[in-house]
Amino acid sequence: MTTSPYEPADVAVVGAGPAGLAATVMAADLGLRVTLLDAGERPGGQFYRHPAPALRARRPEALHHAWRAFAGRERRLRAQEAAGRVRYLPAHHVWTVLPQGGPGDSGHSWQLHAVAGPDELSTTVGARAVLLATGAYERQLPFPGWTLPGVVGAGGAQAMLKSSLVLPGRRVVVAGSGPLLLAVAASLSSAGAMVPAVVEAAGYPAYARRPGVLLRNAGKLAEGAMHGGALLRHGVRLLTRHAVTAVHGTARVEAVTVARLDRTWRPLHGTGRTIPCDALAVGHGLVPQLELATGLGCATRPCTDGTIALHLDDEQRTSVAGVWSAGETSGIGGVELALVEGELAAHSIASALHGLPRPSTSAALLGRRDRLRAFADVMGAAHRPGPGWTQWLDDTTDVCRCEEVAAGRIREAVEELGALDTRAVKLLTRAGMGWCQGRMCGPAVAALTGEEATEDRRPLSCPVPLSRLADLADPAGLAHPAEPPN
Repeated sequence: MTTSPYEPADVAVVGAGPAGLAATVMAADLGLRVTLLDAGERPGGQFYRHPAPALRARRPEALHHAWRAFAGRERRLRAQEAAGRVRYLPAHHVWTVLPQGGPGDSGHSWQLHAVAGPDELSTTVGARAVLLATGAYERQLPFPGWTLPGVVGAGGAQAMLKSSLVLPGRRVVVAGSGPLLLAVAASLSSAGAMVPAVVEAAGYPAYARRPGVLLRNAGKLAEGAMHGGALLRHGVRLLTRHAVTAVHGTARVEAVTVARLDRTWRPLHGTGRTIPCDALAVGHGLVPQLELATGLGCATRPCTDGTIALHLDDEQRTSVAGVWSAGETSGIGGVELALVEGELAAHSIASALHGLPRPSTSAALLGRRDRLRAFADVMGAAHRPGPGWTQWLDDTTDVCRCEEVAAGRIREAVEELGALDTRAVKLLTRAGMGWCQGRMCGPAVAALTGEEATEDRRPLSCPVPLSRLADLADPAGLAHPAEPPN
């Protein structure tokens, strides 16, 4: 049964990570009534994961940087919730957002449908405006052996440490591409793991092509130096222009093969070496999570890292009136950028709904946002996967793990059956039809097909019981499906 016990808010914020949390507390400070919905049980998102309460961690902040930025906002959130300015709904997974009526329809024009808790109870929230801060998920590029136990995502390894205080193994190779690798390796080393190597497929000299951007973001350089110093103290080797091209083991990971790459990420013959380990933490950056936004018809743009993000104006507005976005949905850029974009979005929404004047700090926020976004673009270009990485794959390597579709079947669909895009490959091989619905294998299937990344349009952002869908079609229900605005 669908319930709607909540009065419509001025703005509904989806996601309580850095961007959503910053937007929520700022919007409440500006006098807006805010409903904050998040799939997690505590605020902070993937970045500010908390150890489970039963673990009784004495210093959870030791596993994070920029902890003060989070802790202060969490205190403000709790105070605003107690004062009735914010309604915080944890463990609520929003699965669709529907436009409702017009400007004169009870003062609000959106309804957000969510499933809550293990019983998947249904909740509907009304709001005059929507801010999407849904974050991102890891980009994985397959290789022989990547399905062995002991292979985890780089972000997944960090999540294990932050939320459960456990290591993926005792001897962990960290591999892939992107600045997250340095942070993961530093965290694992500090927690007691032996990290024999960080294997980075890209080359850091690429950053030097934009010296002006680097100079304007000295804090980012200092952060990188901090992680580098931690690796030096723990004796961790940094191998750039290298990649893990195979994992070896029977019951679990026992070793990895590391090969040198050319500038297209093609492995160079004869350069392979074996590194013994019992775990591999691997990731090639992040992919913006856009299902709710693209379901509404929000315009997208290609990013320098090869992913697709939302196209936003200077005030974080999407192309759909009444919908804003902040954080990784506007392009992968890190926690500092997410916090700034969240605050900018809150000011813009307050101005649009209540006619509040722009504060004197808006110009400073815009300047910081543009500076950090420029660095994010440099970072994305430096670590963008090269086309040669598909040479890591033999024909027996599973690309789609859910449906167990190997690289050879995808190549056959393209080269012999005439598939011209990922949709055709999906129909011919079932690649992307499994539980993750292509979130994990999508970039790899696109690369093998020869297709650039495209926006990911899904009618639902998560699995939903049929009874919840029936509520939308029930004449006695709270909402009816509507075509998204153009």
